[in-house]
Amino acid sequence: MEGTCMELALEGERLCKAGDCRTGVEFFEAAVRVGTDDIQTLSAIYSQLGNAYFCLQEYGKALEYHRHDLNLTRSSGDKLGEAKASGNLGNTLKVLEKFDEAIVCCQRYLDIAKDLTDRVEEARALYNLGNVYHAKGKHLGRNGNQDPGKFPAEVSDLLLKAVEYYEENLAIVRSLGDRAAQGRACGNLGNTHYLIGNFNQARICHEERLSIAKEFGDKSAERRAYSNLANAHIFLGEFEIAAEHYKKTLQIAIQLGDRALEAQACYSLGNTYTLLRDYPKAIEYHLRHLRIAQDLRDRVGEGRACWSLGNAQTALGNHEKALQYANKHLEISKEIGDATGQATAQMNLADLKTVLGINSSANISDASFSSIPMDGEEKENKSRRRSMENLELVPIRTPDKAKELAQGGARPKVQKAATIASNLDERMKTNTAKQPTRPSTASLARESKAPRKISPEMTDDDNFFDLLSKFQGRRMDEQRCAFDGPIPGDEDGFPPDPSNKALSQGDHDFLDMVAGIQGSRMNEQRTTLENLPGLHNSKDVIGQLLTNKGEAPDDAFFEMLMRCQGSRIEEQRSALPTQSAPTVPDEDFFSLITRLQGNRLDKQRTDLPPKRGSSKKKKKDKEKK
Repeated sequence: MEGTCMELALEGERLCKAGDCRTGVEFFEAAVRVGTDDIQTLSAIYSQLGNAYFCLQEYGKALEYHRHDLNLTRSSGDKLGEAKASGNLGNTLKVLEKFDEAIVCCQRYLDIAKDLTDRVEEARALYNLGNVYHAKGKHLGRNGNQDPGKFPAEVSDLLLKAVEYYEENLAIVRSLGDRAAQGRACGNLGNTHYLIGNFNQARICHEERLSIAKEFGDKSAERRAYSNLANAHIFLGEFEIAAEHYKKTLQIAIQLGDRALEAQACYSLGNTYTLLRDYPKAIEYHLRHLRIAQDLRDRVGEGRACWSLGNAQTALGNHEKALQYANKHLEISKEIGDATGQATAQMNLADLKTVLGINSSANISDASFSSIPMDGEEKENKSRRRSMENLELVPIRTPDKAKELAQGGARPKVQKAATIASNLDERMKTNTAKQPTRPSTASLARESKAPRKISPEMTDDDNFFDLLSKFQGRRMDEQRCAFDGPIPGDEDGFPPDPSNKALSQGDHDFLDMVAGIQGSRMNEQRTTLENLPGLHNSKDVIGQLLTNKGEAPDDAFFEMLMRCQGSRIEEQRSALPTQSAPTVPDEDFFSLITRLQGNRLDKQRTDLPPKRGSSKKKKKDKEKK
């Protein structure tokens, strides 16, 4: 892979736009290795590398290159580049669920866009901020297992904040006549209103989103709009209309050739017909979902299918078939470690065996069946209560229990503790003999020699921990650093202690070691200009730029960078949660936000500058002359 930095970067850009991000990344990385002294070119490479890694779901690397881009654009005074880099950083941090840091970056994007009076960038910054608040609210709401419209105040406030930013974004893109951006804003507004519980408003937003999707011939967006419309109609109690929308979703999924989306539509239709009490239809769609889940090896989806099929068969009075599905549901739940599904399956099995008069120890299995979840809030709550009854209590060690354990043979612990105490005592005596005796040490030594009375009510564990506490206190003198002579260089007017002796060589070595450690810690806390990969003489270039600007980055900027640096630690990194059941839709049907990120790369990408010496540039230079 040979060529100049610009040539490699242009090829990487072409490959990424063609959809081959993996090969594109290789060309961009090669361009960075070759390097350049053109800050504008390097900034564009950083930006596109970050976006390519984002598409590949390598969010740590995406964060790294967007941070490099932010450092470079900030240092060079490129305000628009800084705004875009901040927005890209915010999007990446959002996916990593670092929502507070993402808000800082997106707010920076918005502030710069307003300062530049750039309405296009302002609209994008508002959209990004809405996404972050929406994602944070959705994340907290999901952790609480709350239904749409029933979230706590903290979650509702976040979602309302998202609505505010989306509406501001929608107003700007309408004034700019950007129909595609209007569609995105309407879709996100509808999703957020759905979570808040404004289902009628969500329906209005998704109807507009559907109209714009049809206008552009965007089948994927059209499918999402139909699905979201159906979800809103479910909560409005209009099940027949919801079923019609889900059928449109199914038709488009088949046109797109996406089997997982087809299965999701069948799953939703099966549940909708269950609500309509049309159980034969429900069984038909759940069986279609089951077959696709088996083809795609989606065990979670199979479990959900068997759950729903068992419920429908029970409603029709086919208890033998329902028992087979419940047994398969239990088998899959154990396999995938689904404790809730396992408890629910056991409950269903017990009820069905009772109805059929089968011994509870009997086990009926049929490997030809597979599984899916119960539907409806009442059944879900019932399964939760029953599962709580099946939980075993964690044994708690009470004082009475401790006494029983002490009587049952805990003496070896005390013997071992006494041996440890004796060894520590001998070491303490040896250490004490080497140093001037202090009153505190002497008193502790006398205390250690005195016989200690132990109350018969105290447990062996209490004795052990009491001994530990005692010797921890005694070790304070070992850890104390005392100066036995005059302090060198005492210019603060403190009189030297005549009883102190000169510092030994060992003491000097110790102080040098402490000073070295403190110095290392200061360097770790110090902010320095980093060596940006691919930029020739990067520190000299950036230092010169800062000198020419006559200013250094402000504290707020460095605070934001420190937050982003903290997010890059491997142990703290959170990967984008993948959907464990591809044939089952999300609980609140919001895969839209994540998927849109990949489609918006062109708007977030900084274009590479034209080659130097190109014919167009020469022509412009001639015109200027």
